[in-house]
Amino acid sequence: MLFKEIIGQINVKQKLIQTVKDNRVSHAQLFFGPEGSGALGLAIAYAQYINCSNKSENDSCGVCPSCLKYQKLIHPDLHFIYPIATTKSVTRKPQSKNFLNEWREILLNNYYITLFDWVEYIGIENKQGIINAEDCNEVIKTLSLKSYESEYKVMIIWMVEKLFHAAAPKLLKIIEEPPEKTLFILVSENTDLVLNTILSRTQLINVPHLTDTDLYYALVEKNDCDPSLARKITNIVYGNYKEALKLIGENEDEKYNFNYFSQWMRFCYKYSIPEIFNWVDEISKIGREKQKRFFIYALRIIRECLLVNFKTLSIVKLDGYEAEFVDKFSPFINTVNCLNITEHLNESIYYIERNANPKILFFNLSLKMAKMLKTKSIT
Repeated sequence: MLFKEIIGQINVKQKLIQTVKDNRVSHAQLFFGPEGSGALGLAIAYAQYINCSNKSENDSCGVCPSCLKYQKLIHPDLHFIYPIATTKSVTRKPQSKNFLNEWREILLNNYYITLFDWVEYIGIENKQGIINAEDCNEVIKTLSLKSYESEYKVMIIWMVEKLFHAAAPKLLKIIEEPPEKTLFILVSENTDLVLNTILSRTQLINVPHLTDTDLYYALVEKNDCDPSLARKITNIVYGNYKEALKLIGENEDEKYNFNYFSQWMRFCYKYSIPEIFNWVDEISKIGREKQKRFFIYALRIIRECLLVNFKTLSIVKLDGYEAEFVDKFSPFINTVNCLNITEHLNESIYYIERNANPKILFFNLSLKMAKMLKTKSIT
């Protein structure tokens, strides 16, 4: 992965390159950035630049033996750990190396992957992907060996917030005192969920949202997107390149989320227990990652409703059926209930990630939502 292949993030790239020029490469770094920001791609490009035998002023050469292997993700000194679970073919004590072929395939197709993309690709269905104790043992075993051909051995741990808490102590010592010329690059979308014992042992590298300008030109130039459509997409994805790609392909998930959300609000407002119960039964079957994405979608619609109520229409980023729905639904969202609704939706994301029973969670939340929608604004 070359730095030039990563969209935007000019400041981050310059800082990373400067650490190599100044010989100040920290042995443990945590790249944290929201979905679609390119944190994983930056981690790989950084590792490739460090080990490139003919690096230029601002990028890897892309043609030396090390770069060629990095670009195919087959370099013997490049190692990956990522969330996994048992599947139909891997039935006990799974490890990341069991899924290495799938990992290379999905990354070489698109470095801007999400956890949802990954768990769906390897077919773990409704299970929660985690970084387990077996993989932590594998990290220690792998890094105890000498490097094959490069100056640095690199261990990239993607979605480190999924590190199983009971397995984390196995990694603390080696992250703090790694073997010589060993580089840990951890990648996270939410540092609030990363264990403090891990955070305290790493140098934090903030990867921000893509700017609208960078995202717009990426859609037009890299994806041959119509400029008007690119502008429309840029306005609604908040710097998330992955989400932008999904919208280009007319992602059906948004329509499903809209249908689920609009039905849910209607049933909650009517306080129709039978309809709520049927709705809960249906959405509890779609899998935890889809349920999490539903809550994220709900948060976005609530935000847009509040913007409509504040008459800040210039920054409302909706059109079509969503705009029509928000226009009718926004009177039920106000400054009194908005914070409570947002808090409950965020709590639900937290509990879904921790394997809460979805039927109990959704039904309990529906009863609270029914009450909150009846809350009147203070005049």
